[in-house]
Amino acid sequence: MAKQDYYTILGIEKGASKDEVKKAFRKLAAKYHPDKQTGDEEKFKEISEAYSVLGDEKKKAEYDAYGHAFNGAGGGQQQGGAGFGGFNWGDFQQQAGAGGFDFNINDIFGDMFGGGGGGSRQQRGRDISIDIELAFADAVFGTTRKVLLTKNNTCTHCEGSGAKKGTEMITCTTCNGNGKVREERRSIMGTFQTIRECSICNGTGKIPKEKCEYCHGAGVLRNEEEIAIAIPAGIQNGEMIRMTARGEAIAHGTPGDLYIKIHVKAHASIVREGTTLTSQLHIKLTDALIGNTYTIATLDGAVEIKIPEGVKHGELLRIKSRGVPTGQGNNRGDFMVKIHIDIPQKLSRKARKLIEELKEEGI
Repeated sequence: MAKQDYYTILGIEKGASKDEVKKAFRKLAAKYHPDKQTGDEEKFKEISEAYSVLGDEKKKAEYDAYGHAFNGAGGGQQQGGAGFGGFNWGDFQQQAGAGGFDFNINDIFGDMFGGGGGGSRQQRGRDISIDIELAFADAVFGTTRKVLLTKNNTCTHCEGSGAKKGTEMITCTTCNGNGKVREERRSIMGTFQTIRECSICNGTGKIPKEKCEYCHGAGVLRNEEEIAIAIPAGIQNGEMIRMTARGEAIAHGTPGDLYIKIHVKAHASIVREGTTLTSQLHIKLTDALIGNTYTIATLDGAVEIKIPEGVKHGELLRIKSRGVPTGQGNNRGDFMVKIHIDIPQKLSRKARKLIEELKEEGI
């Protein structure tokens, strides 16, 4: 039976770059490693063999030229064109660990076994998301809202160290002050060495000689915190405010963030579109013909507006700078008034007579 092409095994094109080869191997190795639930020992050996060739520039060049006819182990051509039948997992692991492929095998298996060969990352607390309902005017002009949240906060008594006030921090005996613990795990493919953050000192290398009596050495306390949220002027319905490091605190790490989703109540008579506010105004037919002055409610209070002679039904009249703040200095959008001319449904005899006279005038 013909040996399957290495590029096909890794699911990549023949012209794939070194990074593409590495990425494909990482993905498949994480899936088929025998210690995983989805593991397949034979499949894992197959992809490891493919990577040991395609991950090495010299071997890859020879393979591209001769296919499986070349001896990937460097010992000359094998009988019968058996090709890379002498693949050895131990040699592969040694070469990978020595940087032969410009690649650290622990980068892959660290994710599988809860650790890695690289440096530790800063731990981060959980993010919190809340919803706030705002009055229409508060969303337009901005406001400050206070909320009371029960969450993990940095212990103020020990300032997050976990140590009793006045006592010193000592070297962690579990990791000997390194902040990391080395572990060996055995599998059918050999022994893997991983490095993980020390769970006793949380990677700091230090533990309190005497624990804080308030947080019992945890460095965090679960309690209520009042948070003042500054709502910016002009915020829209559905927008999100992010407050950095105001989420859940975590010992020896960075607190998560607080996300506030805004829900704006509808106004009884005013609608918003961008920085423009619009209201409706019903006027009499006679006022539409000869003009008049009306009072209209805005978010700034009552404002008088002059109705010009001959105004049309549906026409928009502008009140400048009575809309939503634009965020540029003290500039604001406009307040628009949409005119609705009310046509009388029933006329008195006197009114009918007057209108008939107007009709004779050509109006």
